[in-house]
Amino acid sequence: MEEVKKKIAILGSTGSIGTQALEVIEEHAEKFQVEVLTTNTNADLLIEQAIKFKPNAVVIVDETQYQKVSEALWKHDIKTYTGKEALAQVVEMKEIDVVLTALVGYAGLLPTINAIKAKKTIALANKETLVVAGELITKLATENGVHIYPVDSEHSAIFQCLVGEILNPIEKIYLTASGGPFRGKKRDELQNITKEQALKHPNWEMGAKITIDSATLMNKGLEVIEAKWLFNLKPEQIDVIVHPQSIVHSLVQFTDGSMKAQMGLPDMKLPIQYALTYPYRFPSKSPRFNFMDYPNLTFEKPDLETFKNLKLAYEALEKGGNLACILNAANEVAVDAFLHDKIKFLQIADINEQCMNAVKFVKNPSYKDFVTTDLETRKFAESLI
Repeated sequence: MEEVKKKIAILGSTGSIGTQALEVIEEHAEKFQVEVLTTNTNADLLIEQAIKFKPNAVVIVDETQYQKVSEALWKHDIKTYTGKEALAQVVEMKEIDVVLTALVGYAGLLPTINAIKAKKTIALANKETLVVAGELITKLATENGVHIYPVDSEHSAIFQCLVGEILNPIEKIYLTASGGPFRGKKRDELQNITKEQALKHPNWEMGAKITIDSATLMNKGLEVIEAKWLFNLKPEQIDVIVHPQSIVHSLVQFTDGSMKAQMGLPDMKLPIQYALTYPYRFPSKSPRFNFMDYPNLTFEKPDLETFKNLKLAYEALEKGGNLACILNAANEVAVDAFLHDKIKFLQIADINEQCMNAVKFVKNPSYKDFVTTDLETRKFAESLI
C-alpha cells in the first residue's frame, strides 16, 4: 500500500525559511507533496519552484506580476492567484494538511488565523503572528483543536525538550541568543554602524529583516513574547542568555532543578524538518556536531542598556494588551528605514520606544483593534523618520 503524503502549503516559499523547507521536502520526496507556494514579489523564483515541485496552486501577492506568473504556469496546470486576499484564502484549500507560515512580519497574521479556522496544522516560522496577537491565536488554536509547531530554532529547542514531559511543569526556560555581530560593543561604538555591518550575522544565514533584528536583539525580544504564548509561561519564567557559539539552542528547567537543552550546529533545516515530521525524526544529511570543534561553550548576560529592544519587549510582555503589536509595527517600519539608509542603527530602538509611549494602549484588543493599532503605529513611526 502506498504511503499517503503529507500535503504542505508554504507561505513565503521564496524567502530563507521557505527555500530551506523545500530542500527538506525534496530530501524526503516520498513523504511530502507541495500543495501551495506563495511569494510577495519574487515572481521568477516562484515560477522556478512551481515548475519543479508542481503544486496545485501558487499566489503572487504583487498584482502587477500576476500575468507573468500565470502565463508561465498555466501550461503546467498550476493555478495562479494574486493579491493579499488570495494569500489569506488559499490556506483554506481542503487538500492542505500543514501550513508553514514563513512570511515576514505582520503579513503572516491573517493567513495564520484563516488556516487555524480551517483546522490546518501550523508550522510557525512567522513569530510576529504570536507577538502581535498571541492571546487571540492560542485561543483560536485551542477552540479548533489545531497544533502549532514552532519552526524558530529556539522555540523548536524548547518544544523538543518538552517531549515526554507533559505531566511536568516548567519552572523556567532559557532562550539563547548569539548576541549578533555587535556583541560586547557599547552605544557610542554603534553610532555609525552601516547596514552592511549589521547584515553580517556571525552564525546564521537569514533574511535581511531578521538579521537586523538579531543585531538589535529585537529578534530575541520577539522570541520572548512568542515563547509566552507557545508554552503558556509568565514573563518571569523566560530568561535570555547570550551564547555566542549558537550550539545550545535553548534550555528548559524543571521544578526539580533538572535542565534539558537541545544542541546542534546552527542549521534551520533541522527545526523546519522537525515541525513537518513531528512526532517522528527523519534522517538528515546535515553535517554533524563535533565537540572537538567547540571545546568551549560560553554564556553571558545580555546588555539591556546598549540593546534596549530586548528591554522594550519585556515591557510589552508585562503590560500586555496591544503593546506588543505597537512594538512590532514600529520595529518593522524602523528596520525598513534603516535598510534604506534613512535612519541610524541606534534609532531603531528609539523609534520603537517613542511609538510604545505615544500610540493608544488597548487592554483587551480584538482583531479589529490589532488592525487599527498596526496602521496607526506605522503612520506614527513614519512621521518620526
